[in-house]
Amino acid sequence: MMFIRPIQRQDKPALLQLSTKTGSGFSSLPNNENHLEQRIERMIATWESKCPLSEQGYLFALVDSETQTLVGVSGIEVAIGLNEPWYDFHVGTQVHASKELGIYQQMKKLSLSNDQTGNSELCSLFLDPEYRKDKNGQLLSKSRLLFIAGFKDKFSEKIIAEMRGVSDEKGRSPFWESLGRHFFSLEFNQADYLTGIGKKSFIAELMPKHALYVDFLTEAAQKVIADVHPSTLPARGILESEGMRYEGYVDIFDAGPTLEAYTQDLRIVKKSRLREVKISESELLGEQTLLIGNESYQDFRAIIGSPLIDSSHIYLTQEQAQALFVINGEQLRVVPLFEKENNL
Repeated sequence: MMFIRPIQRQDKPALLQLSTKTGSGFSSLPNNENHLEQRIERMIATWESKCPLSEQGYLFALVDSETQTLVGVSGIEVAIGLNEPWYDFHVGTQVHASKELGIYQQMKKLSLSNDQTGNSELCSLFLDPEYRKDKNGQLLSKSRLLFIAGFKDKFSEKIIAEMRGVSDEKGRSPFWESLGRHFFSLEFNQADYLTGIGKKSFIAELMPKHALYVDFLTEAAQKVIADVHPSTLPARGILESEGMRYEGYVDIFDAGPTLEAYTQDLRIVKKSRLREVKISESELLGEQTLLIGNESYQDFRAIIGSPLIDSSHIYLTQEQAQALFVINGEQLRVVPLFEKENNL
């Protein structure tokens, strides 16, 4: 059985190993032992209520119960841009017109923005390629939203998620080659790595503050604005199915889209319901695939399953109850795994 739990200190070696598989453009899980150790400590301090708002974050581990192996991670940052500025590009429109000459021209432009400051961010989603099956990606991504649904007071009113932009098999980004390289004189992977380990001051120091016309970029760069890396398509689809949308903001390095939504509008936040646990000796199956999580803040657990459910109870096997850290009579938060399924 696969289950979600909070990150732990002993996960550092597995997390470091997982970071070697992420590839270019995945800045939130850099292959840097010191940074990952500091991040784990910051996550634990958040759960222990020892972090200021500007440093709060959560990191969840997907674990294979048979081997106790960590095979994926996903995270939430509570309020971005409060310690260091948060940068992205806003894709807007500039109109150039002359009635005298009969000219009217709409031109797309990129404007450096801090508009996402203070929002919560879904981040650091990565699943070991060997485990990209059996709805594991759905569990890894959507369990964060179930946690948010249970503890809405911990998060901002708006949630965003930066999607990995387009780069080739050698880690080259056409957007970076056409724009970023002229201002930073760095390779894309190097700039991406520096932001991943928290060294972001160079962005404010070197990035132009004036608007940039999209038409001045190469055709290859223009085509990838708000597009995602092929390996990120499933992650984008999952978040869009939950109510997140692209609203005109892109990453300043690879032009990957930022998806966003008001927290209260997320499907899982709106549709999840509480049910009382009943543990049965034999497995009682229902008709829907469910995302199931406990209501424990510090010992949060989540699984996917199809147990029988009625208007007041959910009927678990002993194995499911153990994975969820619950006993008879306790409450679980439940929601259909997919939007197309019936509401509870």
